Amino acid sequence: MTTYKGIAASDGIAIASAFRLTEPDLSFKKHSIDDPDREIRRFHDAIDISKEELLTIQQRTLEDLGRHEAEVFKAHIAILSDPELLTRIETVIRREHVNAEAALGEVTDSYIKIFNSMTDNDYIRQRSSDINDVTKRVLSHLLGVKLTDPALINRRVIIIAHDLTPSNTAQFVPNYVKGIVSDMGGRTSHSAIMSRTLEIPAVVGFKGSLAEIKNGDTVIVDGLTGNVIVNPRQDEIKQYQDKIKKYRNRKNQLSSFKNQTTTSSDGKHPILAANIGTPDDLTAAIENGAEGIGLFRTEFLYMDSDQLPTEDEQFSAYKDVLQKMKGKPVIMRTADIGGDKDLPYLDTPKEANPFLGYRAIRMSLDRTDIFKVQLRALLRASAFGDLSVMFPMITTINELKRAKNILEQQRQQLISADVAVGHIKIGIMVEVPAAAILADQFANEVDFMSIGTNDLIQYVMAADRGNKRVSYLYQPYNPAVLRLIKSIIDACHENGIPAYMCGEMAGDQTAIPILFGMGLNEFSMSATSILKSRALIKGLDSREMVTLANRTVSLASTSEQVVHYVHQALEAE
Repeated sequence: MTTYKGIAASDGIAIASAFRLTEPDLSFKKHSIDDPDREIRRFHDAIDISKEELLTIQQRTLEDLGRHEAEVFKAHIAILSDPELLTRIETVIRREHVNAEAALGEVTDSYIKIFNSMTDNDYIRQRSSDINDVTKRVLSHLLGVKLTDPALINRRVIIIAHDLTPSNTAQFVPNYVKGIVSDMGGRTSHSAIMSRTLEIPAVVGFKGSLAEIKNGDTVIVDGLTGNVIVNPRQDEIKQYQDKIKKYRNRKNQLSSFKNQTTTSSDGKHPILAANIGTPDDLTAAIENGAEGIGLFRTEFLYMDSDQLPTEDEQFSAYKDVLQKMKGKPVIMRTADIGGDKDLPYLDTPKEANPFLGYRAIRMSLDRTDIFKVQLRALLRASAFGDLSVMFPMITTINELKRAKNILEQQRQQLISADVAVGHIKIGIMVEVPAAAILADQFANEVDFMSIGTNDLIQYVMAADRGNKRVSYLYQPYNPAVLRLIKSIIDACHENGIPAYMCGEMAGDQTAIPILFGMGLNEFSMSATSILKSRALIKGLDSREMVTLANRTVSLASTSEQVVHYVHQALEAE
């Protein structure tokens, strides 16, 4: 028996035989060619066949999983249609007189290296995975090698793979593929997202430690804890079979919370909202009973394009979200680009500390030409729903006032042009300690504040959340972090505005009782966390949680003590 520990990427537990999903040999040798035109034709033939395959997979995914998952393959087709990419490969073939395989590898490797160097940006890193996936497909046709077809699996298995591509995952049949284990990947990878949609338990991120697992080995995948057990004892199998039954019963119970209002045992009603990155994420938010959208990361429009999105393109996306939410509140954050979210088509400086650099509102106030276009699109969309606009990375009062002034200027221009504009509430993300400390002053300038814990925690603890060597310092439950959060919430309430949270901490089952006791008005989280958070809050008494919150910020000196206090309080409930 061997136990591995990875990243829990898709909830659930499964027990089945291992099936190693091996990749075909796509190795090749670089060699000279005499006829570049003929080689380029061969290259384009492989591109055309690859596109046809991707169109078939896209259609199958659309029918089986839905539009959001099918968009992955639309993006793959777009990569193979990118004139810049194709031209660069053709240029290498002509200039160096090399075979298409070598030219393809040279150009796509350069893209992948650039994307992989952006270690703090999951979204950008995923682009490297997309390029890698389509490169393998084109190579297979250049080499005349058949790719593995996961759709042919016809028995109950646990997939063991080095790097699971979206193309593979989309072809899994859940009746047979009971679990997924992968060396590579994280919770934000396309394949992990698809696993959650397919409701297949998945654990990823083993970084090459799965080589000893053989075909036919009995494997337990625990997508709740990140544990993978190979060739378990009989008593462990029985133990996990019981866990599977409990998980299924719990899942059935949670589904009953979908259309319920979030209400504590003593009648308090915090709002449970969803964080989304694109309009396609709305489906999951609605299906999980989101009472609003607490964070719409509008930068997707900038990062999914090779040029700045137009005002009309942005207006269409914002309007779509507001209309689909049917009057429920939606908070849209102005674009958090720059810094670690570098856009290739913008000439932005490379920085040693991108998290502390030229990004978010800092870039917006510098590039007001870009900022004004987004604000006009948001203002136009506000006529179609309950819209709030939130400025990210606000550090000083002057920054906030400048942003508000620009917004008001655009509003007046639209009104003068007889363009319909709705009422917009204005807020800030509190993620910089300076803003947190002056929360009482900022509260006089806004309609709400939303605490962005992902950045706030790393700034308070002086620990880069993407640096594994200091990851132990990224402590959401640290009393220093909790004291600061409480001071922000208190400042909001003392000045008559609500306090929200849109960082990962808002969906943390250990943090929720404390935050509820602090009086947080809205918890915005991943859609899949909403139902279990609603069930948790239903069992909480606000008065008891106030006592818990006060205890953690006044008595605790370590994260471990905080966790202990929470467990004690929940057991007492």
